[in-house]
Amino acid sequence: MTRGTTENPWVRRSLIGVALIFVAIMLVLPMVLVLSQALAHGVGDYWRALSDKDAISALKLTLLAAAIAVPANVIFGVSAAWCIAKFEFKGKQLLLTFIDLPFAVSPVISGLVYVLLFGLNGWCGEWLRDHDVKIIYAVPGIVLATVFVTFPFVARELIPVMQEQGTDEEEAAATLGANGWQTFWRVTLPNIKWALLYGVILCNARAMGEFGAVSVVSGHIRGLTNTLPLHVEILYNEYQGLAAFAVASLLMGLAVVTLILKTIIEARTERAEEHT
Repeated sequence: MTRGTTENPWVRRSLIGVALIFVAIMLVLPMVLVLSQALAHGVGDYWRALSDKDAISALKLTLLAAAIAVPANVIFGVSAAWCIAKFEFKGKQLLLTFIDLPFAVSPVISGLVYVLLFGLNGWCGEWLRDHDVKIIYAVPGIVLATVFVTFPFVARELIPVMQEQGTDEEEAAATLGANGWQTFWRVTLPNIKWALLYGVILCNARAMGEFGAVSVVSGHIRGLTNTLPLHVEILYNEYQGLAAFAVASLLMGLAVVTLILKTIIEARTERAEEHT
């Protein structure tokens, strides 16, 4: 019997109470306030704020950046996790360090790095200008910044799962004559599917909510390079509080959906582990 099961009931109730109060103040209350402010003037004004052409453009750009960044990070994350978990090679620790780099570097700094590389006065700026290629203050820059900040999520979810599973099943499949793709699709992927989905959800949530790196490379061009978080900032700075809270509630709704999916996947993962 563990120490936790012998504690007095008031200790458990106190800890649970503190946790619930913290969640209510730090999470639930802000969400309620955002929604109440968004609907303060009625559903009609709320809908007009969401259906504004600039808000729709920001939503489309946010979804586009996520739609490119997430698959790119899935491909990299699966490949990197497979290499790290299944093979021994020189530079393995260095690769792990690079994967964790976006966790340690400020998103603003990563955005500045892309400006240094691809801006008009950057290292590649002259070549890009001569070939009429625009990255900074355009969609490609936003996508690059989004890919960078979401870089670790899929890989970091898959690496411990693959390491725990080992290589026995893949070796057995190879012994039976399966090639690399057959082994991946029929052995590796079914074993990592829940961890992969979990990583995809986290990656997508970060991609849609990223502000710092995207702010640096976007140029804040309304209707062209504004994502939803940037659009909220512009509306708020222009004292359009209702519209700002309406768009913020849309981001909040996407976050809630992400959390629900995350909870479902966690529950299914636990059930899968109980059956194994």
